[in-house]
Amino acid sequence: MLVGVPKEIKNQESRVGLTPASVKELVLRGHQVLVQKDAGAAIGLSDAMYEGAGAEIVDDAAEIFARAGMIVKVKEPQPNECAMLRQDQILYTYLHLAPDADQTKALVESGAVCIAYETITGDNGGLPLLAPMSEVAGRMAIQAGAAHLEKSKGGMGLLLGGVPGVAPGHVAIIGAGVVGTNALQMAVGIGARVTILDKNIDRLRQLDLVFGNRISTMFSSAHSIEQAVLDADLVVGGVLVPGAAAPKLVTRAMISRMKAGAVVVDVAIDQGGCFETSHATTHQDPTYVVDGVVHYCVANMPGAVARTSTFALNNATITHALALADKGWQKALKANTHLKNGLNVCRGHVTYAAVANALGYPYVDADSLLG
Repeated sequence: MLVGVPKEIKNQESRVGLTPASVKELVLRGHQVLVQKDAGAAIGLSDAMYEGAGAEIVDDAAEIFARAGMIVKVKEPQPNECAMLRQDQILYTYLHLAPDADQTKALVESGAVCIAYETITGDNGGLPLLAPMSEVAGRMAIQAGAAHLEKSKGGMGLLLGGVPGVAPGHVAIIGAGVVGTNALQMAVGIGARVTILDKNIDRLRQLDLVFGNRISTMFSSAHSIEQAVLDADLVVGGVLVPGAAAPKLVTRAMISRMKAGAVVVDVAIDQGGCFETSHATTHQDPTYVVDGVVHYCVANMPGAVARTSTFALNNATITHALALADKGWQKALKANTHLKNGLNVCRGHVTYAAVANALGYPYVDADSLLG
């Protein structure tokens, strides 16, 4: 198969769909790989490195989209990229379609086979292609939150870890999944007082066994979320419903009653956000203020540490990329239910139930399109 890797064009996005090592894996299996010029240059992956791995370097994305049978990206295709997709061409990337009606419409109209990293499942029931970026985003949430608590960034002027004689700040983390757990590790590591909320008592029990009296665990309810949010200096939202829009767990009314200069970091913003006051921001302009509360809602947080994120992502994505290239999309999806769960849009149909429900499309079962 001819596999294409265009340069990412989303604001402040320097990650790249395939590393030279991943390119080499594909080439060794007999596939050809096209990489757009300077696709990885911003993170130290030169065109010479890609050529050394067996890739062909091309000048523009249009040639890649015109020639490749499979497009491998990181972020969702932008409107001009959607316009270049064609019938039965494989698109393998993050999509986050449930809150994005425009992108979904464009992908449906393209007729392409669109496989979303974030809904591919794993043997343990997790989301293994989302996990590495959730790990990065969870850790970054504390870094970003701590920085924006500084007075110069609009915060209340609080050092999250405190100093001897001065109490540390309070971090409330909503969701004890991959994002929440990684945020918890970072927050505990810098000495903050931490409360983590989740509906899964077994998960809270596990965290309590590991961290003991260094953290507080709370069962997530409207009441407990309100309590934690109003007491917190930093709130991290890390709630995920796979493939669906994130639930709005923190209301505008709660935000209006938070401490002046507090910070909220909405890691769920790719799925619409779990704060009622959230809207997507960029690394270039990452925050805004509502009722005196600083909101950090960058939609591609891991893009700030693009080199680490690219290598972590490729570790998770290359196995399925090889399967799709080796077998073609129909055989690969038939052979692997977990990969089939990643199919969101195919040949003009929405094939992921949560996306169809969120956006009002008829749901078409993937099996009906596999021949």
